[in-house]
Amino acid sequence: MLQMILFDLDGTLLPMDQDVFTKTYFKYLAAKLQPRGYQADQLVGGIWDGTAAMVKNDGSCTNEEAFWRRFAEIFGEQALSDRPLIDEYYRQEFQRVAEVCGCNPLAKAAVDELKQRGYRVALATNPIFPAVATESRIRWAGLDPEDFELYTTYENTCYSKPNPDYYRDLLQRLDCAAGDCLMVGNDVEEDMVAANVGMKVFLLTDCLINKKNREINAYPHGGFPELLQYLKQDLAQ
Repeated sequence: MLQMILFDLDGTLLPMDQDVFTKTYFKYLAAKLQPRGYQADQLVGGIWDGTAAMVKNDGSCTNEEAFWRRFAEIFGEQALSDRPLIDEYYRQEFQRVAEVCGCNPLAKAAVDELKQRGYRVALATNPIFPAVATESRIRWAGLDPEDFELYTTYENTCYSKPNPDYYRDLLQRLDCAAGDCLMVGNDVEEDMVAANVGMKVFLLTDCLINKKNREINAYPHGGFPELLQYLKQDLAQ
């Protein structure tokens, strides 16, 4: 029987168009850093390079360290001295990005109901953002960081999706067997890979991402009502 429910955040608990979110995020960040001499195109490229370094992280350092090491290689020591400005961005201008995200009341209702049923609940969001940005997006979804036993950020995690080691690391940190966990997410490549480590999976299709056009009927899928029904069937077994 399942004990732990892992939720993705972006496009799962927090409805969004990923492309629109990313463009808006970069627009406000570029405006914030332009006075410091960063050109928008170069800045975006540097952020993507830093993100790639986190995705490739082999567990030898935190994602935070992997990102800033690569970012400093591109922009030099100035990048490190500008960290307080970027931290300020996440506390201030980044909050405006909420304007392009939705809020599905069923997300909070599902989390609350699952906790009432006795499930443990954690947030398995791709840890490529600092905690302040992750905590903000949790609140945009109508939830609180305290609703989750654990939420992954670039400060506290050494792997990224779709690396299966991200999920193995989560299992160890949560002291939970793979077969006792269900991963709920909207990205076929990043979230359903949890099945490769033995977790059960549920594909939330409200904001589906399926870049490789895989057959989604291979996974239990649907919206939040279908998720709750799926878990009722698990309890009945």
